[in-house]
Amino acid sequence: MKLALLELRRRPGRFAVIGTALVLLVLLMLFLGNIRSGLFLGSTGAIRIHEADRYVFSEDARESILRSEVTEVGLRELERIDGVADARGFGVSLLGVQIPGESEVADGAIGGYEAAGGRLPEPPPIGQGLADEGFQDLGLSLGETVLVGPAEVPVEVIGWIDDSNYLLQNGLWVNGETWRQIQNANRPDAIIGPDEWQIALVDFAASADAAATTAAIESLIGGDALDERDAMFAIPGVPEQNATLTAVIYATGFVVALVVALFFALLTLERIGLYAVLKATGASDGTLVAGLITQAVTVALISVVFGGVLSFLLGLAVPPEVPLVATVGQTVFTLIAVVIAAVLGGLVSLRRIIRIEPASAIGAGL
Repeated sequence: MKLALLELRRRPGRFAVIGTALVLLVLLMLFLGNIRSGLFLGSTGAIRIHEADRYVFSEDARESILRSEVTEVGLRELERIDGVADARGFGVSLLGVQIPGESEVADGAIGGYEAAGGRLPEPPPIGQGLADEGFQDLGLSLGETVLVGPAEVPVEVIGWIDDSNYLLQNGLWVNGETWRQIQNANRPDAIIGPDEWQIALVDFAASADAAATTAAIESLIGGDALDERDAMFAIPGVPEQNATLTAVIYATGFVVALVVALFFALLTLERIGLYAVLKATGASDGTLVAGLITQAVTVALISVVFGGVLSFLLGLAVPPEVPLVATVGQTVFTLIAVVIAAVLGGLVSLRRIIRIEPASAIGAGL
């Protein structure tokens, strides 16, 4: 193993080609992973912000917020179920938002909510709202009044809130009355009644049996009561985009293993004579394989570092419109995936090393 590390220090040029290839592959994995995170977080913020135990949809909604409908009466009935601590209403409308001084109409997700919960404070007064911080990049300032939808319903922005977007559209959070006013003025074909919401957000009591309480909720409403993860993946397009990018990331990891396998297979052929001499002097197969794996892992770790730096610099150059979010989880996943791929690629040469016969290899002049 010491000999393997010594070779890395004294002859780094030998590993420059594979190192460069791995850096580019790591950069690709991190970039794709950051896009996946950005798309996912930018589409699901309006779900995660509530931190509810269950997201309850009406019977014919097919797990779609926009098709769902619950009433105040239904919410109060939910609160009477054993194990339910609180039930509150939520609805969302997708409409354009006109920002003062800006020529482009911004995409907005107008979220109406009944009460404080999760990361949301008490609903703002009628005609006022809390805007997602993403609106700041579009030119919105605190205290300004935006016009929502073709009907140009005015909403004064009185505060900011983070990570609250829905389907990559910036969240604008208002109370129930303001939301209904916005929805009904802009969507006369989808009128919301004065006591109606789209879905119910349910919090369990501390002593609640989650399975039994969920079953009771679904029995009462007739629809689905989803946990946070299922509610996020019920959003149209989220499962497909997540699965597609995940498949590409795994495919890139497979390419990493192939590149490492090919490089060290060729390197092993070049070293047959050296390995034969080492075996003749008492080195075991395990020692030789461990040295090769050490080199593969070391090159992989260095590549992850350089790839991470390049990914960070690339992120600075990407325009804010691109949903790019770097997370610790994605970085750790890439590190582990690349190291595992390097180990598996290096192990491809295991059989060849074991089959080396010192006498025949030295005698053949290899």
